[in-house]
Amino acid sequence: MLREDLLHLLNETLNPSLFKDYAPNGLQVEGKDEIGLVVTAVTATQNVIDRACELGADALLVHHGWFWRGENPIIVRTKHKRLKAMMMADMNLIAYHLPLDAHPALGNNARLGELLQATDVERFGPDQLVSLGVIDPVTVTELAQKLADCLGQKPLLLGDADKVVRRVAWCSGAAQDFLEEAILAGADVYISGEVSERTTHLARESGVPYLACGHHATERLGIQALSQWLTQEHGVKCVFVDDENPV
Repeated sequence: MLREDLLHLLNETLNPSLFKDYAPNGLQVEGKDEIGLVVTAVTATQNVIDRACELGADALLVHHGWFWRGENPIIVRTKHKRLKAMMMADMNLIAYHLPLDAHPALGNNARLGELLQATDVERFGPDQLVSLGVIDPVTVTELAQKLADCLGQKPLLLGDADKVVRRVAWCSGAAQDFLEEAILAGADVYISGEVSERTTHLARESGVPYLACGHHATERLGIQALSQWLTQEHGVKCVFVDDENPV
């Protein structure tokens, strides 16, 4: 597949123009025109790049790319090493951030909702990133165990572990500060990836427990779904590389 055809397909599907994002979505580093193998990953780390080079990938497709708003733009040290490896391999870097969180079928939050087996799902918050749905009643401890089994990482549980919950709100990644919006929306419990010091107090004092399941763990879901979709629906050969991250 030509790079431009792949980009057209991804842009048409993920609609990045609808989002005011923190980094450019789509092509971030230009490589070869013809793409036979795409390596997919959560983040464009050196480990992932090295593995993509070993596999002979023509493109690296990730959720977390480069060139984040407000970061130092100078290409030195870690940035230089990563970029040099990509350019030496003539490999394309393609990234989709918020569009891959929000997609109603392939997105991180849509896939997390499927793992939760949530029904009557509503979306709210900036860019409709936060979801609220109904599950069979469980204690927060039981819900945490289910998430650990599904995501392969034990959540950090803040608040009342014995509370029985039914209305669940969730948002992948670093969305701990949507806890207050989830409370106002009527959630019994809130799930995200990361946690802040202030999150503990709000979860305890509001009576709405919080489960921090890992930024990386909650955002494997979307890029894996996108990989499968590209292969099964469009014949694009994709290999997912997981660079483990406990955060």
